[in-house]
Amino acid sequence: MEQQAVQLDPETFSCSICLDLLKDPVAIPCGHSYCMNCITNFWDGGEKEKSYHCPQCRKTFTQRPDLQKNTILAALVEQLKKTGLQAAPADHRYAGPQDVACDFCTGRKLKAIKSCLFCLASYCEKHLQPHYDVAPLKKHKLVEPSKNLQENICSRHDEVMKMFCRTDQKCICYLCSVDEHKGHDTVSAAAERTERQRELEERRGKIQQMIQDQEKDVKLLQQEVEAINHSADKTVEDSEKIFTELIRLLQKRSSEVKQQIRSQQETEVSRVKDVQEKLEQEITELKRKDAELEQLSHTEDHNQFLLNYPSLPALSESTHSSSINIRPLRHFEDVTAAVSQLREKLQDVLRDSWTNISLMVTEVDVGLSEPEPKSRAGFLRYSCEITLDPNTANTHLVLSEGNRKVTRTLNNQSYSSHPDRFTDYYQVLSRESLTGRCYWEVERSGSCVYVAVAYKNISRAGSGNECVFGNNDKSWSLNCYNSKFGHNNIWTSVSGPVSSRVGVYLDHRAGILSFYSVSETMTLLHRVQTRFTQPLLAGVYNFVGSAEFCKPK
Repeated sequence: MEQQAVQLDPETFSCSICLDLLKDPVAIPCGHSYCMNCITNFWDGGEKEKSYHCPQCRKTFTQRPDLQKNTILAALVEQLKKTGLQAAPADHRYAGPQDVACDFCTGRKLKAIKSCLFCLASYCEKHLQPHYDVAPLKKHKLVEPSKNLQENICSRHDEVMKMFCRTDQKCICYLCSVDEHKGHDTVSAAAERTERQRELEERRGKIQQMIQDQEKDVKLLQQEVEAINHSADKTVEDSEKIFTELIRLLQKRSSEVKQQIRSQQETEVSRVKDVQEKLEQEITELKRKDAELEQLSHTEDHNQFLLNYPSLPALSESTHSSSINIRPLRHFEDVTAAVSQLREKLQDVLRDSWTNISLMVTEVDVGLSEPEPKSRAGFLRYSCEITLDPNTANTHLVLSEGNRKVTRTLNNQSYSSHPDRFTDYYQVLSRESLTGRCYWEVERSGSCVYVAVAYKNISRAGSGNECVFGNNDKSWSLNCYNSKFGHNNIWTSVSGPVSSRVGVYLDHRAGILSFYSVSETMTLLHRVQTRFTQPLLAGVYNFVGSAEFCKPK
């Protein structure tokens, strides 16, 4: 008996609701069996009318059947469990909620393996066979199982939509083509599909090419990441070695100074103690002589006093006391001052070097900077407020409007002397150092105005080219008078006339400096592509008139 049961189909002993082996099996009047809980919950939750039906055969009962556990079936199921017969939790042949079910299966439906666009139905393997065997059915179009077959039916005419209206860009049936779509550009759905398929393949080709190109870019970027990491790790290692060497050098110098001080200390202390010892010997001798004189002074016998007095040795001058010069002594304080001076010089060097090192670090760039803006609104996103530094202004320039405006004057201004001041040329620089992406605009009222940028270390004193914006390698200048651009004393004509307002765009990291003529539109006058090695300052050479750095808007 056991042997025979093992060979039975597990589905025979499975509940069609939970798809598992029967638990507390019950048989309802139609003969089908279910788990007690499954059929009870089914009727409790799904029946709104006062009638009950079988989930499999759909037989309806006017009264809710009284459920009693089928003890024989329950015992058989338990016996089957012991012999190893297990029902699959979810047989893959049957359709679940997410699957397309066969439209021709009765009872529990199998999964559909194909849908027919002509029949507008879906078939399991068994019910699909006629489409392979019957000649008329072989012409039908079979596709992957679809739940959306009814979308192929025209809601108005209840016909299959086999045409496409290009005018309205929608699928239609043949009745639609002679009705509301009459006169429209219509083709068969197959023809439109062929055209769209061609476009799709072209687009796929482009997408695949883009994928290949971007995969190459990803590889390049990955290589760049590895290169950046390698370079950073190597630089950190080398920098640590260099700083360690500097620390060791300073420690060595510190040790040498300490050793030299201690050696000199020992020499000087020894010399002083030697003199001190000799003086102490002289003091002892003098005290002895003083005692003899005191004793003689108490002699009462005059003759005896006079007899011994000439025999007293003559006093000699001290050989050391005359060399002692009582004066305020500094000892080694001058050494401390010299070391302090060295520290200040090192601090200055480190500060200047650190600025350069920091700039070099921030200037590391793999060329991924954003493109230059195309509109004024785009440029204004990078607006920065520029104020002029009075300590750089030539004495014939007057600053106003919160140090944003500079005006040329014939009167010499009573500015204090300052090493940053331009002495011979009517120039002024900004307070702000410019790095990163910056944009500013200069409104000029005079014709002879130069709009410029320069490094901080541009020369200030004298009348040579090293001081003039555009005439050296430390500055870049737009001459608004004759529409020329200058750098390192090389002047070239710009692409167009310069309006009264000039826009300057700087991408310090990318090495881009652009000058624009600003009116209703932005007109590029000149663009520089270079490598900036220091922060830049905005500047103006104002020979006639005035120039104002506009407030960002």
